[in-house]
Order: sequence, then C-alpha cells, then structure tokens
Amino acid sequence: MLSENGHLLRIFIGERDKHEGMPLYEWLVRKAKDVGLAGATVIRAMEGFGAHRSIHTAKVLDLSTDLPIIIEIVDELQKIEDFMTVVDSVVEEGLATIEKVHIRFYRSRKSNDKK
Repeated sequence: MLSENGHLLRIFIGERDKHEGMPLYEWLVRKAKDVGLAGATVIRAMEGFGAHRSIHTAKVLDLSTDLPIIIEIVDELQKIEDFMTVVDSVVEEGLATIEKVHIRFYRSRKSNDKK
C-alpha cells in the first residue's frame, strides 16, 4: 500500500549505457524490484539531448543507436532517497530528478484473475 503523497524518481540515461554486462536501464529496474520499490517503468524516447549537447534521434536519416531512456519509479520519499545511493553509484552520465506526486491508486489483479 502506498500513501497518496508519493514521490517520482525520474532517471535520464542513454540506451547504450551498461552496468555489469547488461543495459543500465534493465539493471536499475531489477535492482529497484530487489529492494522492494513499488514499481518501475522504462520509456524509450524518440529524441533528446543532454549535457554533451548532442542530439540523439530516431529519425530514419539520423538514426541513433543511443536513444534517450527514461526510468520512472514512484514510491515513498525515504525509499526513493535510499535508492538514490544505488543510482548515484552506477549512473556515470545522465540526470536524476525527484518530484512530489499525488497517488490516486496502486493496485494489481488478484492472483486468481491472472491469465
């Protein structure tokens, strides 16, 4: 159960970033699950740029193999802050933000409803 006053951790990295031999976004999602965070979503962006100021795009003529990746995690502030020590230790370049969110619901299907 989550409080209605949650926080959103948003991590911006590159698609090619790796940690321990796997894509960094996969590693972070698995680590978030292992430490008991409520959930994580990975979004692959169509275009963006960061601190290096290089445009990464999915346009056919300029197809990048390093598209922006956004990982979003919502949970209680203390759990997010605790997880930030992990994030800070593995993200070599990128951006992380934390913002307040109002949680309307957090639910899953009952086990007998799963297909």
